[in-house]
Amino acid sequence: MAFLQVTDGPQVGAKYEVAQSTNVIGRHPDCQIVLEVGAVSRKHAQILYEQDQFQLEDLLSRNHTFLNDNDIFEKGPVDLNDGDSVRICDVTFRFSASDEAPVDEVEDPTVDASQVSALFVDDEGSEATATIMSKVDIASFQGRAQFVSSPEAKLKALLEITSSLGKALSLEEVLPNVLSSLFKIFMQADRGFLGLKNAQGVLVPRWTKARRADAEDTIRVSRTIVNQVMDSQEAILSADAATDERFNMSQSIADFRIRSMMCAPLIDSDGKSMGVIQVDTLDQSKRFQQDDLDVLASVAAQAGIAIDNAQMHEKALLQQALERDLQLANDVQTGFLPSNPPELSEYEFYQYYHPANHVGGDYYDYIQLPDERIAVIVADVVGHGVAAALMMAKLSAETRFALASQPNLAAAINQLNDSLSAIATDRFVTLIAVLLDPNTHTATMVNAGHMSPMHRHADGSVDEPIEEEADLPLGVMEGVEYEQIEVTLQAGDTLTMYTDGINEAMNSSDEEYGMDAIRKLAQEKDSSAQELGETIIADVRQFIGNGAQFDDMCLVCLRRKGSES
Repeated sequence: MAFLQVTDGPQVGAKYEVAQSTNVIGRHPDCQIVLEVGAVSRKHAQILYEQDQFQLEDLLSRNHTFLNDNDIFEKGPVDLNDGDSVRICDVTFRFSASDEAPVDEVEDPTVDASQVSALFVDDEGSEATATIMSKVDIASFQGRAQFVSSPEAKLKALLEITSSLGKALSLEEVLPNVLSSLFKIFMQADRGFLGLKNAQGVLVPRWTKARRADAEDTIRVSRTIVNQVMDSQEAILSADAATDERFNMSQSIADFRIRSMMCAPLIDSDGKSMGVIQVDTLDQSKRFQQDDLDVLASVAAQAGIAIDNAQMHEKALLQQALERDLQLANDVQTGFLPSNPPELSEYEFYQYYHPANHVGGDYYDYIQLPDERIAVIVADVVGHGVAAALMMAKLSAETRFALASQPNLAAAINQLNDSLSAIATDRFVTLIAVLLDPNTHTATMVNAGHMSPMHRHADGSVDEPIEEEADLPLGVMEGVEYEQIEVTLQAGDTLTMYTDGINEAMNSSDEEYGMDAIRKLAQEKDSSAQELGETIIADVRQFIGNGAQFDDMCLVCLRRKGSES
């Protein structure tokens, strides 16, 4: 099986299998390789396998994809070979065409001055079959500083932990402080290793330390040991790891001259193992003792709390940054929408827009055209959120250009569809366009897969004039010829346009609001556009109750004033 392994950026050491098919990389949870990095596009790139060759392709991502530092944006599939470097935003991978090696070596970008790295070794078949020489349940130490070693060691450990971990809020502070504290407590320790699970649940090296600058440049970490420690949540001590029967199959112990080692799990606030701390010594005369294990267990318990707090703090900071970015995106998106309705002596307008998230994919606009004509647009980009909002921004610009370029509404929508279809994306747009001519009191309509406007006549009757003429949504395929129809608006007539966030709004019983409810209110309300719009929105909100809004909502009403107005 081929794989990608992170060599730089968040989650260094994480390993992702690459199947001999299509492997999409991005932020979307449906991707085969999910990267939870804000700058990564929802579907950023993909790895293909065709004719015995892997290929890498950028999916028109916002920040591009780099193969061996070469930008492959808009270059189509490019051959991906063993050992190639793939960079997506701040994450760099090394591609391996096969996974035959039993070990994976990961360079830690934040190692101590000794510049050591960590080497995970798979010891298949090894099990802890003998009686455990010494173990300590870490859960019993959580929340309290319990030591059974000498008073000097207790005091020293407590002071180190308090001073090093008490005020640290960043993982980049906590992790080196943990190992530094252990090296001051355990003078016999030669090397130390701290590993944490990444978002995929894979244990990866996060910090290493060696006491001497001339020490070996690699710390060997046995999966046999760390798996046992994390599964049992017990710290273990091997006084002579080379002869310990528990690890009689573990070549990482025997071959790498580790004479005595201790390993303890790091447990989060939910009581789950999130990593390990390991220290070892190569000097047989300086083996670790039971008192040492008790101290390590206490350090691990407090380190687990400190690391968990640091991770939650960093998540909170990232969430705050995301909230700021989304608020900015909301402000930018609001700038695409009209700030005020048109001012026509015989017509009045009402508009309502509320995204399900900070930003959304619903869109409405009033576009001024020659001869006092007004194009009223209501559209819905499939989905919602940031990706839909970006598509909405593109739609806004292309719609204005098409209306200014073409002689009639149908030709403009044809051009708009061709422009959106040319974009390599899986998103499409439903749209209703109404071209209002206040001089002739006609409304020309084109429907691209949207709900027809509800036309309320002055006598109270309601029809949907362009329901049968609805054609494909925009962006599905080029070359679609859209039809336009024309209706005459009499004094007192109203057109009500909306997106599916209105009619598909759900209450706590999973019932839909429905188009019949909109039609009923439109038929009953012989009132201004604003009164009708506010009545519909209030009724939808009352229907939803305390339930969540699952989709963006947009509503536009236009009315020809009656003689009484």
